[in-house]
Amino acid sequence: MAHHSCTCCCAHDNAQTKNMPEKAGFFKEYWRILLSSVILFSGIALSMANTEFFKNGTVTFVWYSLAYLPVGLPVLKEAWESILQKDIFSEFTLMSVATLGAFYIREYPEGVAVMLFYSLGELFQNKAVSRAKRNIGALLDVRPETATVIRDNAAVTESPRNVQVGEIIEVKTGERIPLDGKMLGEAASFNTSALTGESVPRTIRKGEEVLAGMIATDKVVRVEVTKPFEKSALSRILELVQNASERKAPAELFIRKFARIYTPIVTGLALLIVLLPFLYSLMNAQFIFVFNDWLYRALVFLVISCPCALVVSIPLGYFGGIGAASRLGILFKGGNYLDAITGINTVVFDKTGTLTQGTFEVQSCHTRPGISEEKLVQTIASTERNSTHPIAKAITSYAGQRQIPLVSATDITEIAGHGLEAMIDGQHVLVGNTRLLSKYKVEYPQELSEIADTIAVCAINSTYAGYLLLSDTLKADAHKAIKDLKALNINNIQILSGDKQAIVTNFAQKLGVAQAYGDLLPDGKVEHIEELRQDADNRIAFVGDGINDAPVLALSHVGIAMGGLGSDAAIETADVVIQTDQPSKVATAIRVGKQTHRVVWQNILLTFGVKLSVLILGAGGLATLWEAVFADVGVALIAIVNAIRIQKLVK
Repeated sequence: MAHHSCTCCCAHDNAQTKNMPEKAGFFKEYWRILLSSVILFSGIALSMANTEFFKNGTVTFVWYSLAYLPVGLPVLKEAWESILQKDIFSEFTLMSVATLGAFYIREYPEGVAVMLFYSLGELFQNKAVSRAKRNIGALLDVRPETATVIRDNAAVTESPRNVQVGEIIEVKTGERIPLDGKMLGEAASFNTSALTGESVPRTIRKGEEVLAGMIATDKVVRVEVTKPFEKSALSRILELVQNASERKAPAELFIRKFARIYTPIVTGLALLIVLLPFLYSLMNAQFIFVFNDWLYRALVFLVISCPCALVVSIPLGYFGGIGAASRLGILFKGGNYLDAITGINTVVFDKTGTLTQGTFEVQSCHTRPGISEEKLVQTIASTERNSTHPIAKAITSYAGQRQIPLVSATDITEIAGHGLEAMIDGQHVLVGNTRLLSKYKVEYPQELSEIADTIAVCAINSTYAGYLLLSDTLKADAHKAIKDLKALNINNIQILSGDKQAIVTNFAQKLGVAQAYGDLLPDGKVEHIEELRQDADNRIAFVGDGINDAPVLALSHVGIAMGGLGSDAAIETADVVIQTDQPSKVATAIRVGKQTHRVVWQNILLTFGVKLSVLILGAGGLATLWEAVFADVGVALIAIVNAIRIQKLVK
C-alpha cells in the first residue's frame, strides 16, 4: 500500500526543481498543501466570525471544494488507478471514500482536513524515506561515468562498460578510478572512503591492485584494467546495496500480509456500523436511525483503518538501519539480516586476515645442508608467485627485496589446506605446511611441528629442503572487537584457523578468547560449525575473509565477510559485508540490528495501541474525524520520526 507514491507529495517536481533556488523549490513542492491550508483555515475563520455571505450553503460548498481539490485530486487519481489494478483497499481509496463521505454529510472542514493532513503526512513520509536512503544512494554517486583510455598513444574518453580487460586507463588527480586494475606507476596515494568508509589515504605501489571508486589524491596514475565494469569491486558493492531493500525482514513481510487482510475487514466493519443500526431500527420502532450520524462514525472508522503508519514506518525503520550501517562501512544485504543478527549469541572468527593483519613478513630462512638460502627462497617464491594468499605475497616480496630472480614453475596444483605442488627445472617441488610433507611421506625435522609461528616448508624431489619463518600481527582493533562483543553479553567467542594449534592458541590468549581451534582444513571448519548448529540454542555468526571461508559463511546463521581485502567468493556468500576490514565492526553491526529491531517494535506497538483506542471510540461515536486524522497521520509521523532516530542512535 505504501509502495504507491501519492502525487500530492509532488515527488515528480523534485527532479525539475533540483537546480532551482531553494525558495522556488520549496514553493513548488508544497504549493498544493499551502493553497489548501490557506483556503481551509480562512473558511473556518469566516465560519467562526459568523460572516453573512458564508452562511450560504452553495458558497460554503464551493469554498471548501476549492480547498479540497489541490490535495484531493492527486489522491482521487491514485485511488482510481489502484482500483484499475484491482488494489481496491489502498489507503488512497479509503481516504477518497472518507473525505467524499464527509462532504456528503456536509462536514466540509473535516473532509478537507483529513485529505490535507493525509497529503502532508505522505510528503513527510517520502522525505523521510529519501533521507533514510541517502547514505545508500550516495554510493551510486561514486560510480564514474567515463574513463580515459590510452589507445594508440592517445587519450580517448569512453564509458567504463566499453573498456576491455588489458587496456590502460589514465586517472587525473581528484578523479575516481572507474575500473579495477593493476597499478602501473611506482606509487601513488588514494582515498578509499567510497569502498571502506575510511578517508585515511592509502599508498598503492607498482603491480598492486587498484579498485574502482578509489580517488587518486596526489598524481596522475595509469592503471591496467583487470576486470570488466560489471565485476568491479564498486559495482559489486552497489549491487549488494541496491538489492538490500528486496530482502524483507519478517516484521515487514508480516505487516504486508496483515495489511491485505486488516484493511478489508475494517472496511467491512465500517459498513456494518451503518447497516446494523439501520436493521435494528426496522425491528425496534423506538430506535431512531439517523443515517448521517452513523455514516459519520463509519467514516471515522475508515480513516483510522488506513494502515499507512505501519506499512511506511516499518520498512523505513529497516531502511534507516541499513543506511546508518552503510555510513559506518557495514553493508547489510537485507532487512532480514538486520533482524537475524539481533539473535546472535555465538561469534566464530577466522584468524588470518580477519583478526590479524594478514600481511606476513619473512623473519628468517632455514635450510638443510647442501641447499643455499638463495636456492630455497627462489624455489618457494617461484612456486608461490601466482598465488593471492597473504603468505605467498610476503614470500614473493621477500625474494624481490633480496633481488633473487624467480624461475618458471609448471604443473602447479593447489592442495586445499596443505599448500602447492609444482615442477621447476624438471624437479618435483612441494611448498606448504608440514601436513603437505606428511601427505607425500617426506621426512622432516620434528622440531618444525613445535614452532609456534607460521612457516612455509619446502621439499625438492621428495627430500626436505628447508623452511621460511613468517610472522603475522593482530589488527589494531582486534582486542576492541572481543571486548565489545563481551559487552553485548556474547561470551561464546571462538577462533578457527588452518594455522598450527600453537599459533592459534597464542593469538587467542592475547585476545582473551578461551576456545581456539587450529590445524583445520576447510572441511574441518564446516564440520565445526555444523557441530555448533546441532545445539538449537546457538545462533552463530561466522566472520571471515578468504575464499575457503565461503562454505562456512553460508552455513552460519549470519555470515559476515571482511569486504575491503576479502575474496569475491566470501563477499558474495556473506549476509553482511564489513568494508573497513575492522573486526570491531561486528559488534557495531549487532548494535545496529538491535537498535533497528527496538525502533520497529516501538512503532508497531504505538500504532496498534493508538489505532485500537480510537477505533473503539469511533465506533461508539466518541471520536471525530479530527481524532481519526491524528490516529492515522499523526501516529504515522511519530513513527517516522522514531525510525529516523536510528541514524543518530547508531554509532
